[in-house]
Amino acid sequence: MPPRENGHEEPVIRDNRKIDPQTGQVREAAEAPQEAPAPAPEALADGELVAQLAERTADLQRLQAEYTNYRRRVERDRGAVREQAAAGVLTELLPVLDDIGRARDHGELTGGFAKVAESLEAALTKLGLNAFGQKGDPFDPMVHEALMHSYSPEVSEPTAIEVLQPGYRMGDRVLRPARVAVAEPGDAPAASDDEDEN
Repeated sequence: MPPRENGHEEPVIRDNRKIDPQTGQVREAAEAPQEAPAPAPEALADGELVAQLAERTADLQRLQAEYTNYRRRVERDRGAVREQAAAGVLTELLPVLDDIGRARDHGELTGGFAKVAESLEAALTKLGLNAFGQKGDPFDPMVHEALMHSYSPEVSEPTAIEVLQPGYRMGDRVLRPARVAVAEPGDAPAASDDEDEN
């Protein structure tokens, strides 16, 4: 800018109108001043590009791993909720199965009621419910509940000699332990001398 007499610069006015106000003619476009071009990618150091690429790749891999873990966690939680709900329903139906078993033992399970009982048992088996606990099974406190205890020379280990109520499981989950009478090997202990004197 040219300096003024008092030392200040004069303002510069540029007329960027496309039509000349005096002649009414279209002005030819004035060339815009050239801006400095952006540095070409080649101008960046190769090491810097490699580092940026490695950083972005690591970020993407981390995001992918987090998403995969999230999906697995959601699927696992859904399966657990589904299993919990099924176990709750099946547990509520166990007394009905006990009643059906007692009716079968007494010969009262006949006619249409027998068909309904068979259909119910088949549907519950399809849902994963399995009965367990047989006479002669070795006693396992994880799946058996001992209601009676005795001694017998006929057994070589603690054994369920009678099943008072079958146990039920769904997959690996025990819904109800089998209630059994247990016999241990040996003879019944003799009464103590103090008891004989009384």
